[in-house]
Amino acid sequence: MHWLLIGYMFLFIDRPFEVWPWLGDLRVERVYMLLTLAVWVVHPKKRFLANTQHAAYFAFACAVLLAWAMSPWSDTGQPVVEDWLKIVVFYVLLVTTVHDEAGLKRMACGFVAVMGLYLLHSFREYLAGRHTYRMGIARMIGVDTTLGDPNSFGASIIFALPIVWALWKSEIGGALGRKLIFGYVGLSSLCILLTGSRGSLIGLVVWFGIVIWGTRYRMTALVGFCVCAPLAFVALPESLQTRFETIINPDVGPANAKESGEGRLLGLTLGFKQWMNSPLTGIGPGAWRPANNTKIESHSLPGQLVGETGTLGLVSFLAILFCFRANLKAIARVRREVPAWENDLVFTLPRAIGVAVFLLLLMGLGGHNLFRFTWLWYGGFLIIARHCVAHRVANWDPAEHEPVEEEEAELPPGWVAHPPHA
Repeated sequence: MHWLLIGYMFLFIDRPFEVWPWLGDLRVERVYMLLTLAVWVVHPKKRFLANTQHAAYFAFACAVLLAWAMSPWSDTGQPVVEDWLKIVVFYVLLVTTVHDEAGLKRMACGFVAVMGLYLLHSFREYLAGRHTYRMGIARMIGVDTTLGDPNSFGASIIFALPIVWALWKSEIGGALGRKLIFGYVGLSSLCILLTGSRGSLIGLVVWFGIVIWGTRYRMTALVGFCVCAPLAFVALPESLQTRFETIINPDVGPANAKESGEGRLLGLTLGFKQWMNSPLTGIGPGAWRPANNTKIESHSLPGQLVGETGTLGLVSFLAILFCFRANLKAIARVRREVPAWENDLVFTLPRAIGVAVFLLLLMGLGGHNLFRFTWLWYGGFLIIARHCVAHRVANWDPAEHEPVEEEEAELPPGWVAHPPHA
């Protein structure tokens, strides 16, 4: 069952049926999910893991469906709702079939492997000449069309990086695994630079800052980052250098780049305006463009949240964030009590998810990521991790982790105990 879920991750992220249209004609994604559901129905070990975050997700799903049903633009929003419900179905399959640390490790490694294939596929297509020309520059895009836009593609890379860090801390795969992770981070950084996405670049810098601050060698790592970052910037084409320079000096770029930055604030104000017009349910998911008579999306998570789902969506989304925080605090409490466990994946993964949620909120200030799969997939990972931690605690023998006095320690045959040096 786990391998079927990883296979669907690949179909959902890389979306080969959008690259090769004949696969789309065969309805590959739908057939695969129906097959997975059939296997799930007969799966003998499926069960829900008790966690209040399920209730928060259920409340948000009800708010989304009600907002869609009440929207005058429900036809326009139907594709958005259908795609999001597919993510909900995957979430249910995930949390009902993955119940142990081995399964959680398999899913986390599978997700990173799928993202790595996605990046390699997209980079290969970029080298072959596939890109988009926008804001006066050539920008790298993902191979898919759903999340292949430069900004969405860059955001997908950023939100996956914390999971990569969790695998690094857990030392999964040994020396080979570390080499692969190092290469993955390098490829991710290159792809983000080639997208020309300013928000993704900011997210990348913030992520590196968090990683550097959490290491014991933060000063050495900081010096290395400060040396490498300018070199990477100088190596970029002049058009991309100018693009990123507009982050601190909007006047150096074209007028449309400046308007794009100002559009983030406009998305926030329009969202609150629509909230005032329809305070309970908003304008409905996917209705931003027709409702606001604009050609672009909100580019603002707060604006999208209150504008498209209203008060019901806002309250239930805040409940999701509260549950994220409660689960993270509960796991962190155990990690502090048993420091010997802190580098196990079941503890490094929740910390990484906390960083990912922070990045989702941060980049949500300039991007509309409300219906992104990351909210549900990472929530599922966190729920499974907390269940695994609770299982550890229930089977924990404190005596195994207590320090042994030197005079009581049992030495191997042939060894002689020597007094400590003065």
